Amino acid sequence: MNHSAGIVLWRRGEELEVLLVHPGGPFWANKDEHAWSIPKGEFDPSDEVAFDAACREFEEELGAAPPTGTAVVLEPFRAGRKTLHVWLLEGDFDPATISADDRHRSMVELTWPPRSGRTVTFPEVDRAQWVALSGAGTLLHKGQARIVELVADALGFDDPHG
Repeated sequence: MNHSAGIVLWRRGEELEVLLVHPGGPFWANKDEHAWSIPKGEFDPSDEVAFDAACREFEEELGAAPPTGTAVVLEPFRAGRKTLHVWLLEGDFDPATISADDRHRSMVELTWPPRSGRTVTFPEVDRAQWVALSGAGTLLHKGQARIVELVADALGFDDPHG
């Protein structure tokens, strides 16, 4: 079984917001609905502690370490063929900083267009955005939509969808 670990960064604004990331590359370029994710990635539980993997992935994808604070573990759940381990962390992050310098972020190589023999390199994440928790379910990959309810439950909200 594959494991993935990530951090749901949240902040209080006019309403509760969570930070989502959009995958880079040509396949995702014009997709929005159910294309977004939390900063996360795979890890091997026999080699790495899940929370350490979540922090590593946050930094690789966003180019900055996650904010310090008390992280609240959420219930692990299945997302496709992976078990997703998620922590909730209050903090702030300026989404504009991820486009400023790709040298500090994880890059991906891909043959594009398919079967062309041409390799392109692009950031694993091309942008980040603060999204109201009530609207996050329509942007998150369908396998990650459970995050909305888990966050709402952890923070004591009755109806995460508004």
